[in-house]
Amino acid sequence: MTDVLAQGTFDLLHPGHLHYLQEAAGRGDRLHVIVARGENVTHKQPPILPDRQRREMVAALEPVDAAHLGHPDDIFVPVERIDPDVLVLGYDQHHDRKDIADALAEREIDCTVRRASAYEPDYEGAVLSTGRIVERILARHE
Repeated sequence: MTDVLAQGTFDLLHPGHLHYLQEAAGRGDRLHVIVARGENVTHKQPPILPDRQRREMVAALEPVDAAHLGHPDDIFVPVERIDPDVLVLGYDQHHDRKDIADALAEREIDCTVRRASAYEPDYEGAVLSTGRIVERILARHE
């Protein structure tokens, strides 16, 4: 059984999120997803939606076998508990693949790190960024 792990903020779900999770699920038999806690999101605006709501929405997606909230202090705690065979980073996530692989090896987690491909929708107008969704909503309500 190959366990795959994906992780992210997953605020205001969009087709790019679904593409990422479908691709990650295709790399193994069981997909676990860690949903970042809002207080740990420091590389961009904090999530609009509460942690538990974002976890609940991710858990409801067809490719996902289990959704977990991230640890409040150490992002690697749930990774150690899940002990995945493959960790798939999102296409545009800020994490460096080699840095993550090194951190996993340092913690003796035997796991391959991959990066998902970009989602290329076959239709016009797809909004593939939570920030852009928010911008569009604000622009319409000015």
